Amino acid sequence: MKKLAFLLLLSVSAFAQENQTTYDEKLAKELGADQYGMKTYVFCILKTGSNTTATKEERNKYFEGHMENINRLAKEGKLVVAGPFMKNDRNYRGIFIFNCSTVEEAQKLVATDPAVAAKIFEAELTPWYCSAALMKVSEIHDKITKTKI
Repeated sequence: MKKLAFLLLLSVSAFAQENQTTYDEKLAKELGADQYGMKTYVFCILKTGSNTTATKEERNKYFEGHMENINRLAKEGKLVVAGPFMKNDRNYRGIFIFNCSTVEEAQKLVATDPAVAAKIFEAELTPWYCSAALMKVSEIHDKITKTKI
């Protein structure tokens, strides 16, 4: 029985050592990680806005500006993730995850979106705590994107 317990302990110890990651202090600082590898972002849910009178042409123009704004903010490192929701009964249209720690800063960023300014979308913002590794999504996405939107 002692041999079995020792072998089990040895196996668990070996498994734990194999699965340990090596802390990269330089990368942690670059990504703004705290001691847990996490950081604060601002999470934004875009909902259907109150503008119900915009024409199809106006909506197309706002959406074009919306996409340009997304690309600009991503290039500036202010927008970490963005994407649309599939059809749903909650009027959820999409999400943004902003690389900032306050709702006030995120409000300024979301206000630069023409579709939000035109009330095509309405933005709900809240602080969010997540892995600082999320900052690498854009870099990886560029490597796997064959056709740009």
